[in-house]
Amino acid sequence: MKLVIALGGNALQSGKGEATAQAQLQVVKETASYVGEILKKGHQVAVVHGNGPQVGRIHLASETAKDVTPAMPFDVCGAMSQGYIGYHLQQCLAQALKTQGISKPVVSLVTQMVVDKNDPGFTNPTKPIGVFYSKEEADKLAKENGYVMKEDSGRGFRRVVASPLPLRICEIDSVKTLMDADNLVITCGGGGIPVIETPNGLEGVAAVIDKDFAAEKLAEEINADMLIILTEVEKVAINFGKPNQENLSSLTVAQAETYIKEGQFGVGSMLPKVEAALKFIKAYPNKKAVITSLNKAVDAVEGQTGTVFSNTP
Repeated sequence: MKLVIALGGNALQSGKGEATAQAQLQVVKETASYVGEILKKGHQVAVVHGNGPQVGRIHLASETAKDVTPAMPFDVCGAMSQGYIGYHLQQCLAQALKTQGISKPVVSLVTQMVVDKNDPGFTNPTKPIGVFYSKEEADKLAKENGYVMKEDSGRGFRRVVASPLPLRICEIDSVKTLMDADNLVITCGGGGIPVIETPNGLEGVAAVIDKDFAAEKLAEEINADMLIILTEVEKVAINFGKPNQENLSSLTVAQAETYIKEGQFGVGSMLPKVEAALKFIKAYPNKKAVITSLNKAVDAVEGQTGTVFSNTP
């Protein structure tokens, strides 16, 4: 099968929130081992990764050093995160393939994603980036820097930025060419570098595209058989964190849409994953989308776990 795998933040950084490149590299090595097991089954894979924590740290570092060197535009920070996360994934995936006895080139492609300059996401920031803060720290940052700070799924406060929907993958022909040549492609990193179309060409904008929607767009464009969205939990749940929490093995379109209306899924966490999965199976009714945890990814591909989305009961 042809698979698109979307890697969440837990697949890229320490659970302790360690920000060093070495800490990230160690986590990515484990992540790569799971992808290697999937490839050993004979599947063709494209990998999309998030960058919320990393791009936030890069931008914070840039702003902190603005008295020494000019602060970098946000889209450039996104490109930097795409480059260094892609490098780590490329290195670790190559080693994982070697361990599995698989000879396959691994390519990390810097990718731009066209968005609509009038997307409502620009007026309603929802994408969490950077580290977690207490309420007091968040209030101080909002006052001093003008950041929009929101509580993130009971874990603390984070800065949120615009998250427009992806319209077009600029380098999609290159992605297809690489995959046709049997490369393992890492693309649309961090959701892709957000750009708008102007009379003079493409122009970067200050935003972070949700990697789940970017992965869904990629799955459509390459005609993938399955979209796999990896996160921290094995299955999507309703009444999450409550005594009556219910983990779901499957969701129909109608059920998922009902739960969305009820507000069952966190805006900055599970909601975009569910919406991306829905978008894919609506576009391709006979294909599959599944949400699960990284350590259950191999089982999910085999249909043994995760939350599977379908058009029928």
